Amino acid sequence: MSFSVPLRVLVIANQKGGVGKTTTAINLGTALAAIGEKVLIIDLDPQGNASTGLGIDRQSRRLSTYDVLVGEAPLSAVIQATAVPRLSVAPSTLDLLGFELEIAARDDRAFCLRTAIRKLADELSLASEDARFSYVLVDCPPSLNLLTMNAMAAADSVLVPLQCEFFALEGLSQLLSTVEQVKGALNARLTIHGIVLTMFDSRNSLATQVVADVRSFMGDKVYETVIPRNVRVSEAPSHGKPVLLYDLKCSGSQAYLKLASEVLERERLYRAA
Repeated sequence: MSFSVPLRVLVIANQKGGVGKTTTAINLGTALAAIGEKVLIIDLDPQGNASTGLGIDRQSRRLSTYDVLVGEAPLSAVIQATAVPRLSVAPSTLDLLGFELEIAARDDRAFCLRTAIRKLADELSLASEDARFSYVLVDCPPSLNLLTMNAMAAADSVLVPLQCEFFALEGLSQLLSTVEQVKGALNARLTIHGIVLTMFDSRNSLATQVVADVRSFMGDKVYETVIPRNVRVSEAPSHGKPVLLYDLKCSGSQAYLKLASEVLERERLYRAA
């Protein structure tokens, strides 16, 4: 790859549903784009909520990440622009539900996404600086299945959204174990980029305790930024917009801008190491 700044692949994963994975993918991607990065979101969830939340209607998804994973289309053919400058998306469809069965017998079944991203990087290395993505964010389904394995095998780091609720640490332990297994078997360079605490309600003493427990357990792997429970964040996807376009001044938007800055600071430290 001849990128002046290497393409970085961050996977947003948690096997639990309803923890804010897709919300984080959409709004972190938007915030990174807003501060000057060129970002691609790859939607690997068959539900396609990241695609819908970025305004890509189902009728326009003639090609999807399913076509990419089964080798019927290059990633570059699937990518669509969004209403956010410098932010693009590779949308998904329900076809992804059949992906696991379709490629179960293939030796490279865990590396389909990695192959596709490397081909895209090779293509873009010949393009102008403005056309090159600096970050790929992969939105995973809420399970540790072959789609999530593909994402982790292709990734540099995993970003874990964690809802401020009672069983948060229980689910986190399982995910960390999976990351270690993937690191040992599929992708030796895989790291935990950070854990972002989501849906925080300061009026709830349990939520405050969860924050303290997770910080005690994971130390500086937990981002300083905490994403609050915010009605504007919940409303934005129904309008096909990231919350930063829907209501820039709300607490949720401001939190995702802070998170993007924190992610980039960790990236800067990584490159300096």
